[in-house]
Amino acid sequence: MPTKILLPDPPLWLTAPLLGEPDALALLHTLDAELDWQRPTLRLYGREHIIPRAQVWMGDPEARYRYSGRDFLPEPWHPAVTALRDRVTATLDARGVAVRFNSVLLNRYAGGEERMGWHSDDEPELGPDPLIAAVSLGAERPLRFRWKPGVNPPGNTGTGAPFNAWLPHDSLLVMGPGVQRQLQHALLPRRIPGLRISLTFRSVLS
Repeated sequence: MPTKILLPDPPLWLTAPLLGEPDALALLHTLDAELDWQRPTLRLYGREHIIPRAQVWMGDPEARYRYSGRDFLPEPWHPAVTALRDRVTATLDARGVAVRFNSVLLNRYAGGEERMGWHSDDEPELGPDPLIAAVSLGAERPLRFRWKPGVNPPGNTGTGAPFNAWLPHDSLLVMGPGVQRQLQHALLPRRIPGLRISLTFRSVLS
């Protein structure tokens, strides 16, 4: 599987294809049809907002997650997601990265107008320097990255410029240790039609 290094430090790299066809397209349709997609309300800046996408939090029973003032209890693993988790784990293991994922956040974007705002996956439950593996299925869209204030990227004398990581269908983006501490990312609105589902595998600390 070809791998593209987007950043050497902190490590950020993209592998595609991950599953190959027709498996990747079949998985997209299975997840779209069989999961109980939800649109929870989150508190941001003192106000309640319905998230601009649909999501499912899934994982081991103890993998509870707190985000924007809400506690999320995991749905049980869907067999297709379990198989994908094992494929991702094996792919990382082949690159010398040993990790055990006990949870995954699935986001469903019906079209380019649905989005995810600027954030880092740096909640205390994930530990100080988590590794997060994100699988993209469906419409290709760019994940936008920017350096946090005060971070001086390696090889730069000043603040690094924001950049896009285009995530094609059937791809695996690995955000290694240090990415969440140094960078923020967002899936901004784009005039890009088509369904997209992302799965971000995580290790929640008990």
